[in-house]
Amino acid sequence: MSQYDYDKSTAFLGEWESYQWRVLLLLSLTIVPSGFTGLSIVFLGDTPAHRCHIPAAANLSAAWVNISIPPEPERTGESGAAEPSQCARYKLHALREFTERGLEPGDVNVSGLETEPCLDGWDYDTSVYTSTIITEWDLVCDDSWKNPLTSSINFCGVLAGSFVSGQLSDRFGRKVVLFASLALSNVTSFLQIFSPSWPVFCAFYFVIGMGRISSYVTAFVLGMEVLSPRVRTAFSTAGVCLFFAAGYMLLPLFAFFLRDWKNLLLGLTLPSLALVPLWWYVPESPRWLLSQGRIQEAEVLIEKAAKINKMDAPQIIFKSLQVKNDIRLKTHDIIIDTWCCTCMNSVTIAYYGLSLNTSNLHGDVYFNCFLSALVEVPAYVLSWVMFHWCPRRLCLSSSLVLCGGFLLLIPFIPQNLTSFAVALEMLGKFGVTTAFTIIYAFTAELYPTVLRNTALATCSMAARLGSIIAPYFIYLGRFWVSLPYVLMGALTVLTGALSLLLPESRGLPLPETVGQMQSEVRVQPQPKVKTVDLSLVLS
Repeated sequence: MSQYDYDKSTAFLGEWESYQWRVLLLLSLTIVPSGFTGLSIVFLGDTPAHRCHIPAAANLSAAWVNISIPPEPERTGESGAAEPSQCARYKLHALREFTERGLEPGDVNVSGLETEPCLDGWDYDTSVYTSTIITEWDLVCDDSWKNPLTSSINFCGVLAGSFVSGQLSDRFGRKVVLFASLALSNVTSFLQIFSPSWPVFCAFYFVIGMGRISSYVTAFVLGMEVLSPRVRTAFSTAGVCLFFAAGYMLLPLFAFFLRDWKNLLLGLTLPSLALVPLWWYVPESPRWLLSQGRIQEAEVLIEKAAKINKMDAPQIIFKSLQVKNDIRLKTHDIIIDTWCCTCMNSVTIAYYGLSLNTSNLHGDVYFNCFLSALVEVPAYVLSWVMFHWCPRRLCLSSSLVLCGGFLLLIPFIPQNLTSFAVALEMLGKFGVTTAFTIIYAFTAELYPTVLRNTALATCSMAARLGSIIAPYFIYLGRFWVSLPYVLMGALTVLTGALSLLLPESRGLPLPETVGQMQSEVRVQPQPKVKTVDLSLVLS
């Protein structure tokens, strides 16, 4: 059945009626857990200030304990003075000898003393966190590489889930995969609390990534296929995104009150139990049922929708369809998949790079995370307005260039104007969030119904390569604090220019066939029509 025929056959349901509101709100609710779990690593994996532990058995005087950590010239504070080393200490046997001889630090040239690594572990600052996975398994100094790898492993799970969920959803249906994914991610998140080691934690985190992206993408596609055209636009560019932002804003609130990583994980997992009753209220996609030849089931769903809207459904809804001769005016030679995947990849690097960087910004980590989430709300509203009134390519390109421009300005900000640099980063986050919203909805418009979930999941899968390396963009800030901004800024500006090569889809119905996907004009005036039995077409 063509998109034109489906929309025409279900037009009697209206637009903003009770059924449409119910589906929009319920599907949006399933997105909230993605908001507060997707970026929980900002707090779970934050690295507090630390220094080498000096055991009591070393028998050092208080004066020598205070001077036992050498300065680290590469790390300077706001005053410009070198910060104490986090990974080295003066050799304890030398300090013990000075103590036994009754010498004070002022009597010795300590700068010439030899150093050693933290052989007895570390002391961590607990003023911000009671514990994180960093303090639990000492992921610092020589093991600091495990910190960004933890995020990357989660995004590897997202990569795998992007591919698997598309295949399963097209095979078994949107609703089943949606709720199975929610169950998988939440059960695994609960088990993660009992992780005995960092590798086990990462294994669970991989599975959580699979479940989280599967539920997000499937809920997104289900809404795109169930809702009417106007409601569909609001759902894809505002509804889903605003509920994600709501979950994101809840994350720092949870983290503020639950400062132990295990308690935080438990606090982020339990609210998802409230989604269990939604199984009995969220419908399957009629479009997917039709694509599987399950016409009667699709009609039952539409009849239920009509009943909710207090409308009378026609006796025959999908009995026959209009098969239109395919009149193509112009066909693209561009491979849409490549450009969509490239754009998604770049957008994902910038979005997750800026989101994960909130714990490194000047100021309070909880406020910075909340601000990073809050700035997404106007971005989602703007994306909805732009998506409603402007060409898709212009929306995407302008938002990416806006993001890149702000990020490229950050290296020129003096070090004493940290608040201004934070403001520029938030403006960059505003731009990339707008682009992130638009590229998802834009991609969904470019693919036909029978491939939409698989195609969107495949592009999302390619984009996950960006999210996998995003933590290492932030890690590069250890060598030059502005390097991540330069790389992400240049990448988004370049992608903004390349996004103009994508085909335009504004004002066109969702395609049903690959031929329609590749055609600039999908609906032609007065084509020749013949009526056939739907069961023959879908068999």
